[in-house]
Amino acid sequence: MSVAFTKEESSETAAETLIPDRPISEHPNLVTEAGLKRLEAEAEEARIAYEAAKAIDDVNERRRQSAGPLRDLRYLSERLRTAQLVPAPENNDVVAFGSKVTFERDDGRVQTYRIVGEDEADPKSGSISFVSPVASRLMGKAVGDVVTVGDDELEITAIG
Repeated sequence: MSVAFTKEESSETAAETLIPDRPISEHPNLVTEAGLKRLEAEAEEARIAYEAAKAIDDVNERRRQSAGPLRDLRYLSERLRTAQLVPAPENNDVVAFGSKVTFERDDGRVQTYRIVGEDEADPKSGSISFVSPVASRLMGKAVGDVVTVGDDELEITAIG
């Protein structure tokens, strides 16, 4: 419907409510148990925010306040629908989805990351996505193996 036929303050107000959807990855939506619980919690938070926004009397403010939570609900609903729960690795013989892996770089830096799903990855907190270049090269490797990522060589020193 045209903005001219609504009680909008302006076309800018309408544009504020039309935010693009969050992109959905083309990769399988693998999740750890913690990642699945986090997706469920985020979906519930978005639902609560959307319900609160729907209660706002002013139509323009209601549309502004509901746009973000509605977009997040669509994204999270799709991610929950396609989630593939991967159990924790049974052993630490090789790097697998859910493994915590420690490696040493050429320059002597030692780093430890847990390999998780895309939605739960947070490198600053010690987790990387299974589709990241580092994780994809480490998967299936054992302690002592060396992998090349770009110009760096990484030697696996521990799997936990």
